[in-house]
Amino acid sequence: MAEITAQLVKQLRERTGAGMMECKSALQEAGGDLDNAEVVLRKRGLSSAAKKAARATRQGIVGAYIHPGAQLGVLVEVNCESDFVARTDEFKRLVHDLAMQVAAADPRYLRREEVPAAALEQEREIQRARALGEGKPEKVVDKMVEGRLSKFYEEVCLYEQPFIKDNTMTVGQLIASTIAKTGENIAVSRMVRFKVGDTGGAAES
Repeated sequence: MAEITAQLVKQLRERTGAGMMECKSALQEAGGDLDNAEVVLRKRGLSSAAKKAARATRQGIVGAYIHPGAQLGVLVEVNCESDFVARTDEFKRLVHDLAMQVAAADPRYLRREEVPAAALEQEREIQRARALGEGKPEKVVDKMVEGRLSKFYEEVCLYEQPFIKDNTMTVGQLIASTIAKTGENIAVSRMVRFKVGDTGGAAES
């Protein structure tokens, strides 16, 4: 186990924004490994985020991202609890990253709960037919279908997508880690993605 030095604690704090004691505790739990300690803090952040999830988010900002070449643009509304947090660099950075995520990964929905039942059932039928077509035995097909539905959620739901700047975490985990740092609930409420020549119009949620 590596020695938990003040420098190591400082490094973890700079990477995560968590408090000194939280960083030291996470490093002890991770045996002094910086990357594992960051994972520990993310998990704790998810826990604290869950407690804050019911709190109202009536402040926030609208972020914009225009991809080089001006053929693709995104607007995203991200809410928090106070105007103070909405003005912080941490929050603005999150909003910018989320706008870039929408531009790059083209999610159709914000959360898995928003996927219409009809779309989900259609995807389930497609994956069932695919599994049966691969000659899989009936008894394992259902399990395969559920696994592939998880992949479907990853592709179409913003919160479920791997974060484009760090695919070891999901967008939901990124938001949760920012909740842990700011101490406020944060939620994406709307997104719209414009692409020149896209006759389907803007993808809006």
